[in-house]
Amino acid sequence: MPKKVALLTAGGLAPCLSSAVGGLIQRYSEILPETEIIGFTNGYDGLLRKSFITVTPEVRQNAHLLHGFGGSPLGNSRVKLTNVKDCVKKGLVKEGQNPLHVAAENLKELGVEVLHTIGGDDTSLTAADLAKYLHENGYELTVIGLPKTVDNDVSPIVQTLGAYTAAEHGANFFLNVVGETSANPGMLIVHEVMGRNCGYLTARTAYEYNKLIKRISFVDSFGISSNTYGVDAVLIPEVEFDLNKLAALLKDKLAKNDCAKIFISEGAGAAGIVKELESKGLEVPRDAFGHVKLDKVNVGQWHADTLSGMIGAGKVLVQKSGYYARAARPNIHDIMLIKSMTDLAVEMAVAGIPGILGHDEERNGVLRAIEFTRIKGGKPFDPNVDWFKTLLKDIGQPDLK
Repeated sequence: MPKKVALLTAGGLAPCLSSAVGGLIQRYSEILPETEIIGFTNGYDGLLRKSFITVTPEVRQNAHLLHGFGGSPLGNSRVKLTNVKDCVKKGLVKEGQNPLHVAAENLKELGVEVLHTIGGDDTSLTAADLAKYLHENGYELTVIGLPKTVDNDVSPIVQTLGAYTAAEHGANFFLNVVGETSANPGMLIVHEVMGRNCGYLTARTAYEYNKLIKRISFVDSFGISSNTYGVDAVLIPEVEFDLNKLAALLKDKLAKNDCAKIFISEGAGAAGIVKELESKGLEVPRDAFGHVKLDKVNVGQWHADTLSGMIGAGKVLVQKSGYYARAARPNIHDIMLIKSMTDLAVEMAVAGIPGILGHDEERNGVLRAIEFTRIKGGKPFDPNVDWFKTLLKDIGQPDLK
């Protein structure tokens, strides 16, 4: 039985972090009330700085309230323990120090026996690096990760925490935005959704939105119709599209409905845009993991500016639902998923079994501690899943290749 455990949340936000922290505290309090719990502040940043919050009896008593919040009570950051240069630059370690060794020594000094990481692919892969270092260097400590990311792109995990909720809130977000089509004639609205290399969130947000408007009673005879509210195109990184064919589709929609609306992943067409910017001698910022900072690339705005002239739009509006969706409190689907994972996380902690928890796609979808060596980021969305094909059929989107 572990006497002391530590929690940390890292990477970008997702609608599950506070809930997952609360769920772990609740479960430990239920079955191992004597186990001491601390939470490192701001992810691996806090681990390296040895900065943490102690879970007090008062926090244990109110842990259930954390299910009603977005964000993280512990704070997040993007720190990669194997990126020594970045860790030195941020003042997390000194020149010549190995961040993995510093982290291991801090955990040992604090007497932590189990470390629970809650994060996406980068966080999980960093957890894997740390687990490997601990194992190879004789540190007696179990690392157990909970996978969160709105992109749902961690392999071989069926569903990551937070993705269900983010799609639902992205749909609700656009339901208000789409009303802007009545503000100006010939409006083109571009809804940019998070998703670097994976189109899951864009596809699922469009799917949830399409379900939402099917429940609405429109007043077609007085200008409030499903045509003005409906999605005209969904663009994701996994499916190539010809800009001219897309423009032809939107021009037709504009002529028929006096508006056109597209959902686009922030990573759709990003590689081409980055190449164009760099060919002009412009520097494209990247984070500690080497990822292009997509908010600086502005895929949605680029497509809006390009398509506007091609289709003769009277006005263009670009809206991003990412920060609205990723900071939401979890819905019931995610709450159930979180509960199953936090319960299993404590069970694995007692058994001393490390890994990233998830329904294993390669093991008949069984919820288990997946071996760190099998965890990979950047899992692409499968555009051939039935629900996505049904969506494209519903909105009448043709092949745009």
